[in-house]
Amino acid sequence: MIRPPELELGANDLPYSVPIHPQFVHLTLGLFIIAVLFDIAGALFFLERPIFKFLGLTALRSGFFTVGWYNLFAASIVTFFTVAAGFFEILLATPPPGKSAWGLSSSTTMLLHGVEGVLILAAIVAMTFWRGLQRYRWRKDARREVQWSYLFVGVVMLGVLFVHGTLGAQLGDEFGIHNTAANLIRQGQDPNRMLQ
Repeated sequence: MIRPPELELGANDLPYSVPIHPQFVHLTLGLFIIAVLFDIAGALFFLERPIFKFLGLTALRSGFFTVGWYNLFAASIVTFFTVAAGFFEILLATPPPGKSAWGLSSSTTMLLHGVEGVLILAAIVAMTFWRGLQRYRWRKDARREVQWSYLFVGVVMLGVLFVHGTLGAQLGDEFGIHNTAANLIRQGQDPNRMLQ
């Protein structure tokens, strides 16, 4: 890998002490999962309403859909930064030899993780447009703001995110890519002393 000579890399092979991509990943995941779950809760509100009433909680069906919409919208924006940080960090990675628990080499895992990341970004943006059309055009006067097909795609996307996240976790855990503690141990240093 050819790196610019002015770029000083730390123990995690990055120019900063904590990898940025995983931070954005968890924000993307949280926003997307909340969006799908709240839209499901809004769609199934007729089943939940007696529970809310029994607990003395005031809840509006439209509130669930509002939370779902704004979380998905935020996820579509944050995911651009997630993918950009991922590509920057993957360009600085040196794939070590070996196989993952899935039998993939580190370079194949990185390639799949990168390509899938771009596809997930495209899918989240497409879902945001689809969701926006439902909210502001197609179903703006309907009690159930989202289509069942949209919810089905959202649940499928949760499965895709699980597979994608597992590939990313394998890069950090099994291959030690951008894993500060693993790299310090390989260098014979104590990660507890270095990270304090």
